[in-house]
Amino acid sequence: MASIRKRGNSWHVQIRKVGFPSLTKTFESKDDAVRWSRAREHELDRGVVDPSAKALKNIVLADLLDRYRETVTSAKRSPDRERYNIAALMRQPMSRLSLAQLTSAVLAAYRDHRLAQVQPGTVRRELAVLRHCLEVARREWGIPLNRNPVTQIAIPSAGRPRQRRLEVDDLTSFANGLEDAPWYLRPIVELAIETGMRRGELLMLRWSNIDLDRGLATLPITKNGDRRHVPLSPRAISTLVGLERLGDDVFPIKPGTVRQAWDRFTKREGLADLRFHDLRHEAISRFFEQGLSVPEVALISGHRDTKMLFRYTHLRPEDVAKKLGQSAVSATVDLTIK
Repeated sequence: MASIRKRGNSWHVQIRKVGFPSLTKTFESKDDAVRWSRAREHELDRGVVDPSAKALKNIVLADLLDRYRETVTSAKRSPDRERYNIAALMRQPMSRLSLAQLTSAVLAAYRDHRLAQVQPGTVRRELAVLRHCLEVARREWGIPLNRNPVTQIAIPSAGRPRQRRLEVDDLTSFANGLEDAPWYLRPIVELAIETGMRRGELLMLRWSNIDLDRGLATLPITKNGDRRHVPLSPRAISTLVGLERLGDDVFPIKPGTVRQAWDRFTKREGLADLRFHDLRHEAISRFFEQGLSVPEVALISGHRDTKMLFRYTHLRPEDVAKKLGQSAVSATVDLTIK
């Protein structure tokens, strides 16, 4: 671990250990160099001193998050949400601390403070970004963190999945309220319900990737990285046929514009509790209600994990009861003991 070399009339010592910056010092005699190196190695092994502390005092968390955003987040297919989480982290006083001050106690206080402001899922996502940022810094950027402090605290549970389904009143609001919305919002909403596509996937649709004769829409790149062929229902095809072609993009609209239009629509119609992503839940639930099998629904939605697929499925118990009544056998079995 220690390297001792003679340079002119002096002895140069360099100590290297994984996870720590190198230690160097020069001595006039070899005996002094050997004694010093042995003492430092012994202290490092015992954990008495942490030479990384000085280096960590000069690194501010906000600078690390900024580097992560520019080098890691920007290279992702859908960086917008992660950029949003990083912006939220950088607004917190914690971001102005040095890495030497970023203890598990500080992170736990941040977690509890944020839980009083936002949903647990939001806090989970912010901590996940911070954890990965620090891990990249440790493993790839040479930042001398002995361990990732985020792993030392309890992460909020994911919570129960949303159960929001479209009710009769919602459909009435859709029918009336979308008349006053921008031209693109109604077809986007209809396709979301008919196909289960995410908002980002709908905005990436290209006419060149849609085969109306075969009833298929191809998504070359999806959230999980796979190419996906989405079957189109008759209503989805009808919606697409009714659109004017303004280039190869089916919807030449920016994501932020669609988000704002959706927010204005739901606020105007009193649907503040309805998120656009709930339409994907609605679509997947309808697929099962139509009698599609798990592999068939997974083919449409792109889910690899059936457990996650079922988190998106919210069947109505009363509908299941009706099916049981409709499928009941007409003949009864006489179990009377004779």
